[in-house]
Amino acid sequence: MSDINLQQVLDFAQEAAWQAGRITLGYFQTGVTPEQKTDHSPVTIADRQAEQKLREMITQAWPQHGIIGEEYGTQVGSTPYTWVLDPIDGTKSFMRGVPLYGVLVALVQGDEALAGVAHFPGLGETVYAARGLGCRWDGRPAAVSSVTDMSDAVLLATEFEKHIPAGHGEAFTRLCASTYFQRTWGDAYGYALVATGRAEIMLDSVMKIWDCAAVQVIVEEAGGTFTDWHGKRTITGGESIATNGALFDAVMRLAAD
Repeated sequence: MSDINLQQVLDFAQEAAWQAGRITLGYFQTGVTPEQKTDHSPVTIADRQAEQKLREMITQAWPQHGIIGEEYGTQVGSTPYTWVLDPIDGTKSFMRGVPLYGVLVALVQGDEALAGVAHFPGLGETVYAARGLGCRWDGRPAAVSSVTDMSDAVLLATEFEKHIPAGHGEAFTRLCASTYFQRTWGDAYGYALVATGRAEIMLDSVMKIWDCAAVQVIVEEAGGTFTDWHGKRTITGGESIATNGALFDAVMRLAAD
């Protein structure tokens, strides 16, 4: 990584996420009409315009880097570095006027996220991190909680029902039964809550690389863990569990199929 300045990357990613977030706010709580993609997930004009803005900024600043975006696919670069974009993570929340959606921007090398930004325009919050630089929340240092007992832990998940068809239904039930309380403060915001010490566990049974890349480095630089349901560090596993680190072993025992 000697050929890239991660602080410069992180500063750029924050600005890009903020610019894209401003676009989303122009459509937020306006009753924007969604379309349905081939995978039956919703998309809006705000998703598309925000990703276009991100791609334009990246192409201008880092023309040799690759880009992977949820709405416009993959653009192969000529370096080991690829930007991974989710212009609106939590489109269902966005469509209903709920401010728990985020703009995710990450730089990855292979299966490793080097820098990531999770900007929540409707809340005015940003959580961001880069390898070796720590995690910050609106400018101040961010860290996971010090909770060490599962009975004191807050567990979050995006959608409860998806754990059953993914084969994690029984594990999810065990985890819920072992924790203090559970909420669906989901999508990227759940991972931001873990990284900032406001929750201890965040679960998803269905994830794409653009859902994972930014939050992996954010959670890990805050002192937590980000893995699949088997404990493997990955942003391409199709699922994820984030913990505050202290509860990782206990969570993995309960998550075992």
